[in-house]
Amino acid sequence: MKKMILAFVATLLAACSANNAEAPGGTGEPAVAHNESEWILWALTTAAPSFIGDNATVIAPDGTVLQEGTNGWTCQSASPMPMPDTGYATVREAVPACSDEAAQAWMKAYMAGEQPALETDGWMWMLHGDMGADNFDHTAMSIEEANPAHWIVSGPHLMMMPADVSTIANTTTDFTSGAPYLMFKGTGFDHLMIPLEGYYDFQN
Repeated sequence: MKKMILAFVATLLAACSANNAEAPGGTGEPAVAHNESEWILWALTTAAPSFIGDNATVIAPDGTVLQEGTNGWTCQSASPMPMPDTGYATVREAVPACSDEAAQAWMKAYMAGEQPALETDGWMWMLHGDMGADNFDHTAMSIEEANPAHWIVSGPHLMMMPADVSTIANTTTDFTSGAPYLMFKGTGFDHLMIPLEGYYDFQN
């Protein structure tokens, strides 16, 4: 009987481990296909600290709500490219972002090519970084469309979208020092970039 019980416990533990399998590296990344809801949920919620991402509304690239939030934050992909059928190859290619309500309104205006009209400053976490942007030209979607000298591939960072862009007008546009800097100056989409540890890991 004891052997039967031990065998049952071993089988149960193995099943639990299989159901909670993680990819190597200790990041918590689930070892499932990148087009599965489990991976997408992990990728998007980990764009912010867990105390924000775990309680945020999560919207998949196809518009499906994967999680109803309770804290006013929304996590979704900020990639200009649609998700491939097999999912994004890496979490950074998904360009996950977690935004508060004001930053969400800013992003919607940006995607629509309309000037944002915010009542309060907005905040956006992007702990997986992005695939690159021209620091001065908000219309450049690739390095081929940009000035290469102005192209910055960001690692982990926090962004602040001001309700009044004049409040950050005197901030430096130098993105090489590690200090907070101004992106898209003079476009109406001016916002503050706040580099975090590992910010330059992807910059050539």
